[in-house]
Amino acid sequence: MNNRKKIAVIGGGAAGFFAALSAAKHHPEAEIHLFEKTNKLLSKVKISGGGRCNVTHDCTDINTLLLAYPRGKKKLKSIFYQFSVSDTIAWFEQRNVALKTEKDGRMFPTTDSSQTIVDALLHEAKKHGIRIQTKSAVEKMEPSENGWTIYSNHQQIAHVDAVIVSTGGHPKKSNFEWLEKLGHRIAPPVPSLFTFNMPHEKITSLMGVVAKNTSVHLLGTKITSVGELLITHWGMSGPAILKASAFGAEFLAEKEYQFQIRVQWDTSQSLEEWRTSLSSFSLQHPHKQLSTLHPFTFPNRLWKYVLEKLAIEPEKRWNELGKKNSNRIVELITNDVFSVEGKTTFKEEFVTCGGIELSDVNTQTMESKKAKHLYFAGEVLNIDAITGGYNFQAAWSTGFVAGQLK
Repeated sequence: MNNRKKIAVIGGGAAGFFAALSAAKHHPEAEIHLFEKTNKLLSKVKISGGGRCNVTHDCTDINTLLLAYPRGKKKLKSIFYQFSVSDTIAWFEQRNVALKTEKDGRMFPTTDSSQTIVDALLHEAKKHGIRIQTKSAVEKMEPSENGWTIYSNHQQIAHVDAVIVSTGGHPKKSNFEWLEKLGHRIAPPVPSLFTFNMPHEKITSLMGVVAKNTSVHLLGTKITSVGELLITHWGMSGPAILKASAFGAEFLAEKEYQFQIRVQWDTSQSLEEWRTSLSSFSLQHPHKQLSTLHPFTFPNRLWKYVLEKLAIEPEKRWNELGKKNSNRIVELITNDVFSVEGKTTFKEEFVTCGGIELSDVNTQTMESKKAKHLYFAGEVLNIDAITGGYNFQAAWSTGFVAGQLK
């Protein structure tokens, strides 16, 4: 008779694989089954980062790291203390996967290929004898006296001692019904990373322009994000926009993606500082045409847009600008308002907020407070982050902690 402990992991993504590998490490005697509903494993790992896989972010200070998570911030603290960014880096490097850090802190394999990460995870799973079953969509689980019975296609496929659910984020609340039936509360899922559509704003004529030092404020909220902004043919994108969409995800869904933003085009100085700077600039370059020289950090095409929006002739010289026009420029640079009408999903890094409420989970262990021997990892939880490797870090960390089966 086989008395080995049996563990089931549901979901073959980053969190699922890491949970299975953690279970193998902490329970080497156990028989581990991983069920994936599709015929593809680690599909999001494969496509992320433009096929390079943004494994994590080099931020090793946990309190700073937590600022990247609009939801789950407080609960993640204890999780990151158990498995940190440094632990992630060490885990991959111990398996001959070297990582490199880019200027913005994102970390990728030195091969610049996500297949390197996929291969490392698959190799470890094989080494530990994890039994992988694809095309096995779990539709129901029933608790029993000594574990869980798992069903797929209306048939029992396994009876196990413990289950780790890592089925990822879903766009519809109905996808969480089988977990809701077990007593868990579900935060309604809504998109968390998306770009802003501006069909009636002339700014779209500047498609391709990047402003590096911007601030984006969602009017009607306290949400402000800073960073690079990219103007597109449909509206705006770039890190500052994506960060604003993540932190404002629930508010923007309520607004049905009809809202306004205020953009500060150059955050290197405050409004008052810019007034002084522009006055000094006029004195330093009195005979230069406005169109040929300006003191801002953004590109010339955006500067010409500012002049056009304010109906100031670009041929004017700086000594002809006057205090009134100077103040109008500063006001627009620091307070440019746009109407947003809709969103475009940032497909490569598709993320939803919503899922299992963290108050229903013991984040010291990732075990459900509603059902014994049931654990959660990854985006199935109401945890999400901005771009930059943070979502994968949450997957590795929650997977590792869940796999301990404390």
